[in-house]
Amino acid sequence: MNKENYKLNPNTLVAYLEKEPQYFTKKDLITFIVDHHIKLINFHYLADDGHLKTLNFVINSMTHLNELLSSGERVDGSSLFSHIEAGESDLYVIPRYRTAFVNPFSDTPSLDLLCTFFTKYGTPLESGPDYILHKANKALQETTGFEFQAMGELEYYIISDKDELFPAEDQKGYQESFPFNKMEGFRAEAMSLISQCGGKIKYGHSEVGNFVLEDKNYEQNEIEFLPCPVEEAADQLTIAKWILRQLAYEYGVSITYAPKITKGKAGSGLHIHTRLVKDKKNVMVENGKLSDIAKKAISGYLSLAPSLTAFGNTNPTSYFRLVPHQEAPTSICWGDRNRSVLVRVPLGWTGSSDMAQIVNPLEEIQETDFSFKQTVEYRAADGSANIYHLLAGLTTAALHGLTMDNALEYAKDTYVDINIFDDKAVSDKLKTLPESCVQSAKALESQKSEFLKYNIFTEDLIDNIIEQLSSFNDDNLREEAEKDEQKLIDLVQTNIHCG
Repeated sequence: MNKENYKLNPNTLVAYLEKEPQYFTKKDLITFIVDHHIKLINFHYLADDGHLKTLNFVINSMTHLNELLSSGERVDGSSLFSHIEAGESDLYVIPRYRTAFVNPFSDTPSLDLLCTFFTKYGTPLESGPDYILHKANKALQETTGFEFQAMGELEYYIISDKDELFPAEDQKGYQESFPFNKMEGFRAEAMSLISQCGGKIKYGHSEVGNFVLEDKNYEQNEIEFLPCPVEEAADQLTIAKWILRQLAYEYGVSITYAPKITKGKAGSGLHIHTRLVKDKKNVMVENGKLSDIAKKAISGYLSLAPSLTAFGNTNPTSYFRLVPHQEAPTSICWGDRNRSVLVRVPLGWTGSSDMAQIVNPLEEIQETDFSFKQTVEYRAADGSANIYHLLAGLTTAALHGLTMDNALEYAKDTYVDINIFDDKAVSDKLKTLPESCVQSAKALESQKSEFLKYNIFTEDLIDNIIEQLSSFNDDNLREEAEKDEQKLIDLVQTNIHCG
């Protein structure tokens, strides 16, 4: 990249070091720390509950700084992960230099980094969230030669005091502007902070959901990212959720990624767009159409869809969102531009490339190939997901589809070109997603061998996820909540800060 381009990069480290994060070295970070008078180092890492944990360090010498960045620190793994026994609980956390960012909330100049867990033997923890994703990504690359890229649509509700001025129409908030969308300024500030911390954002907007409940205003928003290598995508989403929560605290409002808040109102999903790349070319498109490679990956997503819910839909409120006749999917199928399906192929700029010239006649026609923008969207996941497990699951599913013997036939059989809820004959033929955590656990149990291939997930972790999901005992919860509204209210409050 031309060094002039780095001047516009919102990431402070990228602009100063004039290199992309994947090329950051320890020497680079030390240079930045010294030149910017950084006083604190903060390590972050993800635990069972999906929240970032933090370890703070005051820098007291160059030797101390070098030691921190080289050898990390010890933590208690059994307090972070329920599948780790107390007798073998000591773990190391080692910082990943490419994730470094300047903490935008700290009064004391601070540099923050995400960390990877290591065992007493000095090897990565096989069940560590980011290492599972790393193994999945490596397995797909080595087996197929493709690079797996992803990006997320991060939906969330902001809960604030009721405002009587310019009320938005209930459940009609999609891409509304201020003052009907009260938190547009919050969203814009969050996007700026996320970008400063390395997040590559596509856009932000208000979403469909808005309502008033008990003198509180619930307003749904979304921040969507740009596709990037899947491990970076997970890091960006994780940091973004952390930033949004911190900013909400400063604003004196609350924020939730919960999949469902109340009956009859839009739930929040975590749609994941994916693409496969080789030699900097999007191989999901061929001659302006969806390629066989893309259809094979889609087959993988669909065939493992029941068990993918174990990573992407992890508490009972997830299954109050996955109900028929709403935009959240329930049937295992795919289609073009179709929001009733599990896997959607959105518009991909494969048509005319002179649209800008049509509305700007002074411009010359530019023959530009925009096919690289084409993605395939998995629509079932929500904010309760462990992001690394979810993206590792999707990467594994893509690899599964690419190596399936009957992948193209499977794709043909599961394609629909209608709203499936308008045609009962079609919907009745399709398999459906689990309707509870218990059913999701059973699906993972039946398909777990696919996630143990290539030593991606570990059996103790899979068994632990199955046990946790089963413990909700929620097979009949949706029916019970229909009769007892308080049951849903209590459930939502229990899981309001999930993920």
